[in-house]
Amino acid sequence: MKKLIFAGILAVTGLATTANAQIQQGNWMVGSTLATSNFGLNSGAGYDFSIQPRAAYFIKDNVAVGGYVKLGFLKPGKGQSTQFNYAVGALGRYFLSPGEKGVDNLLNHGRWFLEGNVGIGGTSVENGISTTGLDFGAGPGYSYFITPNIGVEGLVKYNGVTGFGNEGLTSKISFNIGFSIYLPTSKAKEVARDMK
Repeated sequence: MKKLIFAGILAVTGLATTANAQIQQGNWMVGSTLATSNFGLNSGAGYDFSIQPRAAYFIKDNVAVGGYVKLGFLKPGKGQSTQFNYAVGALGRYFLSPGEKGVDNLLNHGRWFLEGNVGIGGTSVENGISTTGLDFGAGPGYSYFITPNIGVEGLVKYNGVTGFGNEGLTSKISFNIGFSIYLPTSKAKEVARDMK
């Protein structure tokens, strides 16, 4: 029994250490948002389906910068037209260290983070109302490492598009569920070689 308890403690400690190792300088993060629920600030809430792939490189420990693409649609409340959303741009993510600013890990193998993005994007609505311009967003999230290299993520984010078109600003608060794969640079190079 003591051996089993000791093995469990080592496994949890190993996951926590590995989670920290995956967000070190020189590593890569690739992933996508798979499901989004939103609360419209300009109009009513609805359900949103979008694919938002992203890739980022850790320029230093806990700090990743990269890019994203967003393609999706939003079905608002009754009587409103379907909206199509698109964007491409840059993103940044900062992982909070355990104990930083009074924020401790929720679990031993997870990390809180802050994410922001800026790019070009827009919203096109079936009845002709559209907005194209600056796509931006920011919010907090949590990555729970189900394996040493894969994190399931939840993210609450303010998203907006401002610029040209029939509407000057469209904005919403969204709750996103997705995943990220964290790869050391050597592993990323190996995957790239295999794809050739």
